[in-house]
Amino acid sequence: MRTGISDMVAVAHIMNATLVIPQLDKRSFWQDTSTFSDIFDELHFITTLQDDVRIVKALPKELESIPRARKHFTSWSGMGYYEEMARLWKDYQVIHVAKSDSRLANNDLPLDIQRLRCRALYRALRFSPSIEILGKKLVERLRSHSGRYIALHLRYEKDMLSFTGCTYGLTEAESEELRIMRENTNHWKVKKINSTEQRVGGFCPLTPKEVGIFLESLGYPPITTIYIASGEIYGGEARLSELKSRFPNIISKEALATAKELEPFANHGSQTAALDYIISVESNVFVPSHSGNMARAVEGHRRFLGHRRTINPDRKGLVELFDKLESGELKLGSSFSHLVQEMHKNRQGAPRKRHGPLPGIKGRARLRTEESFYENPYPECICRSKKAVRNEVNALKLDVT
Repeated sequence: MRTGISDMVAVAHIMNATLVIPQLDKRSFWQDTSTFSDIFDELHFITTLQDDVRIVKALPKELESIPRARKHFTSWSGMGYYEEMARLWKDYQVIHVAKSDSRLANNDLPLDIQRLRCRALYRALRFSPSIEILGKKLVERLRSHSGRYIALHLRYEKDMLSFTGCTYGLTEAESEELRIMRENTNHWKVKKINSTEQRVGGFCPLTPKEVGIFLESLGYPPITTIYIASGEIYGGEARLSELKSRFPNIISKEALATAKELEPFANHGSQTAALDYIISVESNVFVPSHSGNMARAVEGHRRFLGHRRTINPDRKGLVELFDKLESGELKLGSSFSHLVQEMHKNRQGAPRKRHGPLPGIKGRARLRTEESFYENPYPECICRSKKAVRNEVNALKLDVT
């Protein structure tokens, strides 16, 4: 939601349009009836962006019944595309944008547009007061409990495993349940998925057991406090116990907050996800088990706030190591830990420019392989210190001489 809304703010600016407060998707797996103002501070959103885009709470009554253009904007489009789309104003006064995810290019946009996206995401899209207040309370409780904590975005919910076709470590009955769910979910286009190929390719979320081995190999002690940022874990407590056996100090929002505090958020997955977002952004270390939308958004936000440590697992590389463990070719210990640490020494959120498209891919397909702007808004939205600039100049001098 956050990244899609931020894209539409920039698109409205480019097309010289008034933006109507977005209507949120209520048909997803979560079946959440939350409105924009349930999740975000609507007035703050409007006033923060008032010098960039005119935003109204609802479509004016005189425009409600007139014909409108219903448009699926092309993914990862640039300035030229949206300047061309402005021709729609000749025939329509209202454009209904059906999808907002990844509608704007990651790169090659003017600096003011990139910074507007960041202003929308990191300044304007403040959560609603009820979410902000409880989110900050939970962060304070975590810090008073142990001082420091890891936020683990454990994407091991039923919908994620079904969508990705990842069944490693599951029973036959569980695998079949996920297959049936995928078959019955109409808007999931891919139905037949080879689970083994998915896992070997690094496209599956790490299992709770694999996350435990991973964190242990990175050197985190068993007393480490880990906050689980996720929905209901598939397999429940039995599957989570595979992580708890190595890190018993596991805390969920249900354990951290009282039942009364969580009651207003019951059956509103987007609002509880917002609590997880706040706690993840403020954590000492953020670890996503899968590179989904929320993981990318949190990583980018943490970069924006000063490149806070985010450890991004190399899932493809780790699967190779885990399989060698299983076959007996490798054993847990200092040698295994060294392999894991070497693999991740450059995957901990240090400043770097965004990765471009993968080599060998042509046409628009290459855009899908670029690193998301919202995953790494450097350098457009992150000011470099004078010291960093001096270091770069010195490095250039060394290269010249």
